Amino acid sequence: MKINQYGTQGINPYKRNYEKQSLPEQGPVTKKSDKIEISSAAKGLQQSNEIVRSRQEKISSIKHAIETGNYEISSKEIAKSVLDFYSKQ
Repeated sequence: MKINQYGTQGINPYKRNYEKQSLPEQGPVTKKSDKIEISSAAKGLQQSNEIVRSRQEKISSIKHAIETGNYEISSKEIAKSVLDFYSKQ
């Protein structure tokens, strides 16, 4: 016995012809991409969030230093900042 066709090539050739005819011709494929624009107000909010995070880190480190007793207060720096504050007014 001789077998001429191997695999699924010989199975239902009519279906293959029908599928070729029923598929619409497709033009060139173009890639679609999304575009996002962030407003300046949103950028400002994002920067303010970063500032808040850095301030929170600084506050937590100061709290930890106070709790452990390692926080040192410089009276000269306090006096200087008080003078600077009142001299600007």
